[in-house]
This record gives sequence, C-alpha cells and structure tokens, in this order.
Amino acid sequence: MDGFLPVSRQDMEARGWDQCDFVYVIGDAYVDHPSFGHAIISRVLEAHGYKVGMIPQPDWRDPESVTVLGRPRLGFLIMGGNMDPMVNHYTVSKRRRGYDAYSPGGKTGLRPDHATVVYSNLIRRTYRDVPIILGGIEASLRRLAHYDYWSDSLKRSILLDSQADLLLYGMGERSIVEVADALESGLSVHDLTFLRGTVYRTSSLDSVYDYELLPSYGDMIADRRKYAGSFGVQYRNTDPFIAKTLVEPYDDRTFVVQNPPQEPLTTQEMDDVYELPYMRTYHPMYEKDGGISAISEVKFSLTSCRGCFGGCSFCALTFHQGRIVQARSHESLLREAEILIKDPDFKGYIHDVGGPTANFRKPACDKQRTHGACPDRQCLFPKPCGNLIADHSDYLSLLRKLRALPGVKKVFIRSGIRFDYLLADRDDSFFRELVKHHVSGQLKVAPEHIADPVLRRMGKPQNAVYERFLEKYFKLCRQENKEQYVVPYLMSSHPGSTMKEAVALAEYLHENRLNPEQVSDFYPTPSTVSTVMYCTGLDPRNMEPVYVATNPHEKAMQRALIQYREPRNQALVREALVLAGREDLIGYEKRCLVRPAGEGGERPRNRGNHKKPRK
Repeated sequence: MDGFLPVSRQDMEARGWDQCDFVYVIGDAYVDHPSFGHAIISRVLEAHGYKVGMIPQPDWRDPESVTVLGRPRLGFLIMGGNMDPMVNHYTVSKRRRGYDAYSPGGKTGLRPDHATVVYSNLIRRTYRDVPIILGGIEASLRRLAHYDYWSDSLKRSILLDSQADLLLYGMGERSIVEVADALESGLSVHDLTFLRGTVYRTSSLDSVYDYELLPSYGDMIADRRKYAGSFGVQYRNTDPFIAKTLVEPYDDRTFVVQNPPQEPLTTQEMDDVYELPYMRTYHPMYEKDGGISAISEVKFSLTSCRGCFGGCSFCALTFHQGRIVQARSHESLLREAEILIKDPDFKGYIHDVGGPTANFRKPACDKQRTHGACPDRQCLFPKPCGNLIADHSDYLSLLRKLRALPGVKKVFIRSGIRFDYLLADRDDSFFRELVKHHVSGQLKVAPEHIADPVLRRMGKPQNAVYERFLEKYFKLCRQENKEQYVVPYLMSSHPGSTMKEAVALAEYLHENRLNPEQVSDFYPTPSTVSTVMYCTGLDPRNMEPVYVATNPHEKAMQRALIQYREPRNQALVREALVLAGREDLIGYEKRCLVRPAGEGGERPRNRGNHKKPRK
C-alpha cells in the first residue's frame, strides 16, 4: 500500500476501511503536493483523524462515477480544480484550449465546464441527503452573485446553482476542520451557520445578526450599477478583523449569507500545513498516460508565503487569500528544501521561493496583525503608505540559508517581485543579492502597462516608478558584471485603456527595443475589481465611469499594437493607428511602427525580447 489516499474500494480495503468520512471529488487529476488545494485539504483532514477518499475527474455523464467509494459517513467535498475550470478550458477569445496541464498526458475534456456545479448536481441526484460542501478557487470566487464572462451574464451564487449545503471560501484549512468536527459531533450541516469563512443559504434572517444587506440579485440583473455597488461593499469586507456578515437576497424566502473570513494562519499553523506527509507527486495511476505536467512547475519550488497586499485590480487574491501576508518559518522551509535535495531528479536548482508575491514575507504594517488591513486604502497604491514597513531582511536571510545548503547550486525567484515595494526598502542588500544570485538570466516583473491612466485603474504604480526600478536594476547588473535582462509582463485591453493608451504602449516598446513574445489580453475572471469594471463600466471602489474595450475587434487591435512587429498584425496595427489619429506612426522613419500597406517590405523584426541594459 502506497501513501496516497484511497481512490478505489481496493485502496479502502487495504487500509481496513469500510467507509470514508469524506469523499473528495476534484476536477483535476490527483496530485499529492502542497501546491494543489485538494492535497492540502485532504491531508489536513487526515491529520485530524478523518478518513478521506479521492475521486479525481469523475465522468460527469455517468452517475455511477461518484459512487466508486460508496456513501461517505460525513459528506462530499467538491473542488473544481486548482485552476478555474473555465479559464483552464477557454482562452480569452473563448476558444477551447488544446492542452490541460492538470489532466493526465495533457488531455482535454476530462472535466466539465463549471465543474463544481456539475459535480454537485450529479452527487445530489445520487445521494439526496448527504451533505455537500464546496471549496476551491471556483467556488470561492463565485460565492455571491458574479459576472460570468463566458455567457456575458450575471450568475447567481454558485451555492444555489450547485444545490450544495455549504461553501468554504479562501484557503479553508481552519474552516474544513471546524466543519468536520461539527458534523462529527452530530450537528446537521444546516445548523452550521456560525463558522467563519463559510457561505450558506437560509429562508429567514431571524438568526442572522449585525449584517449588511446587499442589493438583491433581481435588482442587480435590472441595473448593473447596483452590482458594482454590491461588489464595492464586498471588496471592503474581505478583512477578517473588520468584515461584516453579508446577506444577498434572491427572493422573500432565499438569502445567501457570507460569514466574515477566517483569520490568517500563524507561522506555526502554516508550517504544520506544509509539513504534512505529502507524496509530492501525482498518483502512479497516471504514469501510463504520461503523468501530470503541472507538477513540473512546482516540484522543486518552495511556498514561503500567502496573501498579498499588492492590490492589483485584475487579481482575485484579495477575495481568496486576503491582503494579510502569512509566512512559514525558515526552519520549515529548510526542512522542505532537504526533502527536495534528496529527490533523485533534483539537479541542484530550487526553482522558486515565494508565493503570490515573492518578496512579501510579512504584513504591510504592524497594525494589520491585530486590526486588519484598511478597507478604503491600499498599502502600495497610488504611493506606498506612510505606515508601510518595507523590509527584505527576513527574506534575504532565508535565501542565504537556502543557498548554503549542501547540494544546492542555485536558488531562483520566479513567482514575481513587486518592484515598487523593492524600491521602498532603503536597504539595497536584497536588491543586490537578487541581481547577483537569484536571476536566471532574466527577471520577470509585471509593470502591465506604461500609461498612467491605465495603471491607475489597474492599481499599479506610475510608469516612472518602473523606470526607476529598471535604472537601478541595470546599474546593479553592471556592478556585478552580469548580462541580465528584464522580461516585462504586459496586458492589453484592460479597463481604462483606449486606443490612445494602446498606441502609447506600442511607442514605448518601439523606443526601448522591446519585442514581447507573450502578451496577456485582459481576461474578466470572477470577483476582481477589473472584471466589475468590464461588466458595468464603473470602478466599484469609487463608482467612477471607466472606458472599457469590449468589442472583439478593438481588443484585437490593442493586442496587435503590443506585437506590432509581427507580420500577421500589420493590417490591424495600421487600422488602430488610423483610428487613433496617429498616421504619423505609419511610414519609413525610425519612429514609425509599420510601413504603409503595399509599399515594400515590413520593418525588420528586432529579435531581442528583453530590455537592454542602459549605459
């Protein structure tokens, strides 16, 4: 018997089990690694004495597929996947993807669209009275009414469409144990209305106290301005220290109630979670199909933190992990590094040490530890808060210890550096060692855009801050005698970007000899500020009107401008420049982006993909 949790009756019998306490239905293949949400939740439950069986990627067209482990004693758990299933399945242009990194051999079609809803309804038809509990990123970001980009509609809470009994939002380690213990004690799942980090439905508000009433679903359908206002309230209630209970009415007899979030994990609790006995790879049943490629990105990486006070508008981290950073101890990370070193496939390179933002290792200020994050202010935007503690000393100490381990050749940082926070630190020690030891030839950063009106809607620092970062970075590279570059992540068509700003970005790329090979077109995923802007034309934080490019052809032009050198984009670039009144950028001068149509060859491509060091 191996150390994986049961996936069949034979596995259960080998453990001497007649029945599982919980059966966990997941949209991904079964990978027992702490970078996968289903692995964490199942191992946390196991550590608290519960028997958990796994049903990965059941055939949603066959009711028997959810019965392979029998009826669970306490309930079914459902998670749509480590990645949102709809984003996993479709590009931003709504075309079906041809590869799934979370399925065996990269095969597509092994999970349904809106997987959590489909699985839950399948189970409800088969086991009518067994508690069904939702979790994971798909459920977490759809816990209340939300905009669905793929159908261009405002959908109800996933709790209603799934017919589930309870939803756990956020990371869920504390709440899942509280739910399990409550069910074990004999409480009905319908009595679990008092747990933080949970969402439930009710027909009466008689026992709900100190709540804020959101607009009704019907009112939001009729007036999307009310949806923007509702999201603004939700955005200000994501902090566990100050958040209120939120109530979303659907009719006179149906209310969805969101309890305040769970409090952040302590360092010891984080250590405990990440040091559970994970197998650290995919289940051997997938070997015949070529394995699960998603493990390759994380197998030799270390998760050192969670939570993010960066506050980017297009990111859902505020809604899922929260703004208060939580971190593991150095000792825990060093123990995990020793495990990596002993792996036969380890070649001496730790691929990453980080989290949502690698250089965040503690809360933005001391106040957040006891009073939470400010509901109406950002820590870094538009400028770093006066109370911000910009200090990389702890992270630097950790990296030095990891570099010193026998068997470690190099420790890279690939999960992203917040450059405005880096500049806010008056001590250059980390910046110097980042350049000297932790860049694999190119550093990935995310300015996202260069036009300040767009950056303001993104919640990103002004372009002048990025320019200061580049100047300092290349200066340090020269001092270390290293030829290293920067790969900037850029986004097209974000709310606030007109054709004027899109052209300005193209000019910037041309002037700085940048030729991005990958461009991110803004993708309106559930429960982000930017998605609400896309849906309503309003910024939910202040209800200001925002320009939004929703026409597919206009979005294609904005995207083409970022890759204006590509021959396939030339016609779109010319059309965009004419539309923007910038025909001066069509011609043969050095400043021009493209040549006139039908007048000789195109401009030669600059094969350099990265910003060149400045002299």
